[in-house]
Amino acid sequence: MAVIYIGDRNTGKTALAIELTNSIFDYVHIPNQSYDNLKALFFDETEDKFRPTPVDPTNVYTTRSLQVEVKLPAGRKTISVDWIDTPGEVWRKSWQLDNPQKWQQVLAAVKQSEGILLVLPPYREMLSPQAPVDFSEFPTQQQWCNRFQRWVDFFHDDCPKVRHIVICLNKADLFCDLDQEAFQLAYHPLRSRKTWYQRNSYVFQRYFRPVQRQLVAMSQPPTGVPVRCFITSIYNRSLLELPWIYLASFLAS
Repeated sequence: MAVIYIGDRNTGKTALAIELTNSIFDYVHIPNQSYDNLKALFFDETEDKFRPTPVDPTNVYTTRSLQVEVKLPAGRKTISVDWIDTPGEVWRKSWQLDNPQKWQQVLAAVKQSEGILLVLPPYREMLSPQAPVDFSEFPTQQQWCNRFQRWVDFFHDDCPKVRHIVICLNKADLFCDLDQEAFQLAYHPLRSRKTWYQRNSYVFQRYFRPVQRQLVAMSQPPTGVPVRCFITSIYNRSLLELPWIYLASFLAS
């Protein structure tokens, strides 16, 4: 089963993936990748932050094999994931028009994927006033909605085999109280406060209302597929693991 893991530039895709390899975990672990090795590849000590995936002129994406182990009530599930890592520029229309052959290479990989995990940034208006970031680096709500519609078109036109779409609104530490949201949403095998349906409804209503119409349309039969919404942050393990626990619950063989 192939899961494509995608998102625009500077959404935090690399940091999320690397944090999953951390040896300190609750239910999700990636034993075949080393946290220290991946951090050495992607972390910029000078800037004290993760580097975006660079554009390789000879190869527009890199496939890394991830064995994602998830502890579920029925036992330990392993998902063999092809992490198709692309630089964020690949998803820009201008880049696709300037590099038609390389874009076709990306599409060839996408068309075989059964699961999609899309990472989105927060939009400017939802950031906490005290967030320690340059607000101008984040899209406005209108820009964010416009971009989301292009993702919807992409799913419809270019992802014929996809069976599940997971959308992660990342950098949740910039727009909500992580501990409070983790208390509501965290996964506990025998005493979770919410079911998967309730978690999705909670996140959908609180954080995805600007694209409510598009999300409902994406799930409508006969051509719709299940779409689940999450908030994620590298600073809260419970929220970080939730999308993968969901995928393991529904996709692992």
